[in-house]
Amino acid sequence: MIIAANLKTNLTRKETNEYLKEIESFVTSKNLTQEVLVFPAMSSLDHNDTSIIVGAQNAYATRDGAFTGEIGLVHLEEFAIKTVLIGHSERRHILGETQEELVKKFNYYKELGFKIVYCVGEPLDKREAGKSEMMEYITSQYAGIDTEYENLIIAYEPVWAIGTGLTPSLEDIEDIHTALKAKSTAPILYGGSVKVTNAKEVLALKNVDGILVGSAALYGEHFCSMIAFAQELEVQ
Repeated sequence: MIIAANLKTNLTRKETNEYLKEIESFVTSKNLTQEVLVFPAMSSLDHNDTSIIVGAQNAYATRDGAFTGEIGLVHLEEFAIKTVLIGHSERRHILGETQEELVKKFNYYKELGFKIVYCVGEPLDKREAGKSEMMEYITSQYAGIDTEYENLIIAYEPVWAIGTGLTPSLEDIEDIHTALKAKSTAPILYGGSVKVTNAKEVLALKNVDGILVGSAALYGEHFCSMIAFAQELEVQ
């Protein structure tokens, strides 16, 4: 399974290095075989000697240039980063990234062979409008995306569940993941108020290939427990 942590705008570089050492130590000592990804804040990227896959939460579709406030390929290359998160709902709904912009980023980093975790999901009004309209909305987020790209990972995140403590029912999660499996053979992660108390139940669902964890991943002990849950389920 794939267990990913999006640290968002949290943890300094020093704190992130300590965090990665904690996760690395746990994974190594327990001989865990799950694929573990961590996306630190941009200013916390560093040269990390770790088996944990460290990725960027965002990157502009450029090597370098006059793009104030952005980072490009040269900044990722400095730290040997080959994984990027694209399309997170906070980028879409708070920072206003359009589908066209996301496709441009996707294609740029796809051509470079990056592992791409591409996020899709619906706001509350679309969910309340019924399954047909909700799925139409989610499908629109696949427009222009190569769903057969070999290094693609899809993350399904219901926008209304992120950071609210609310989650869809387990039946809803499984139903949507099953529908999304028909759109792509890529692994599908679930994200949206995943925490140590519900992670194992979510990971056990059909067509859930892992989880993308936000605030709950800031607690290293909790994130380690989630990795262990995935290992337990895999060996059952």
